[in-house]
Amino acid sequence: MTCAAGLVLREHRALFRCPKCAGAIDIGTDGVTCSACGEAFELSDGIPLLFWPNDQHASKKDVTDAVRAFYEETPFPNYDDFDSVTSLIEKARRGLYARLLDEQIPLGARVLECGCGTGQLSNFLSIAGRTVFGTDICLNSLKLGQAFRAKNDLRSVQFVQMNLFRPVFSPGTFDVVVCNGVLHHTADPALGFQSIASLVKPGGYILVGLYHRYGRLITNTRRLIFRLFGDRWQFLDPNLREISTRAKRRAWFMDQYKHPHESRHTIGEAVRWLGGAGMSLVKTIPRTRPPFSNLSEAERLFVPEMLGNAVERWEAELGMIFTGSREGGFFTLIGRKE
Repeated sequence: MTCAAGLVLREHRALFRCPKCAGAIDIGTDGVTCSACGEAFELSDGIPLLFWPNDQHASKKDVTDAVRAFYEETPFPNYDDFDSVTSLIEKARRGLYARLLDEQIPLGARVLECGCGTGQLSNFLSIAGRTVFGTDICLNSLKLGQAFRAKNDLRSVQFVQMNLFRPVFSPGTFDVVVCNGVLHHTADPALGFQSIASLVKPGGYILVGLYHRYGRLITNTRRLIFRLFGDRWQFLDPNLREISTRAKRRAWFMDQYKHPHESRHTIGEAVRWLGGAGMSLVKTIPRTRPPFSNLSEAERLFVPEMLGNAVERWEAELGMIFTGSREGGFFTLIGRKE
């Protein structure tokens, strides 16, 4: 066994299972092997390549390869502003969502970021002594996160290449599962939710960010304008006007307007996913009760709030037409496993 396998991977290997047959895995000097079916998986720069393709009906379109190819070419987000742990902390804590997660996820918790991209949030959350696993289908993105981890000697985070439909962890493994902006880029978001929800411990939490059906309308209108009149109309996106570097502007533009696949969902639809996974709703962001507020400095992420009635939910969802475009038409759902 070599250090290339990663301290977290070696110490927590009992949490892993084979994505092909769900058997136990062995970690060797050259890679990972399933003790049940014998399937062998390579290591690349300390990242176990545990991706296994979807097993679905031939009539159902699988967008995994197209999405993976997109992010291999355009990793999102990138690390051009992050030269050290200190700068990562400063940048992450300027984002309210990341700061609230860091303040409210207990130290010592076991966290999974599913669809971690370049792993900035995974690296950030690991600094405070949590055990964090960051998974993604895109190896190029994972290598950026792994390079930062290695450069800054972060020892509580492990990156893994994984297909969320074929998880490489045993059920009920994590205190917190975060999946932000991922499921709407899959062929079956509801099934993807069921898959990752199974990884949450009883009493644990899942946080899922999704594109909203109505909140995405303005972004989709811009996409049509770019398609008809060219990308020189990028000034229509207020986010692009505020991004300082060319590389980060391109990453945002590609992710928002050139992605090969996305779906859009309502809050009510996502709440039904929770029930199907044996989970209860903690809260939605934005809220579904007046004044339909978004995140605040005093937000308590894991304290339950009542869901609005049918009229209030309808009002909140329609309101996202006007408020959602700022962040790409995004909403967050937090659930707790009973």
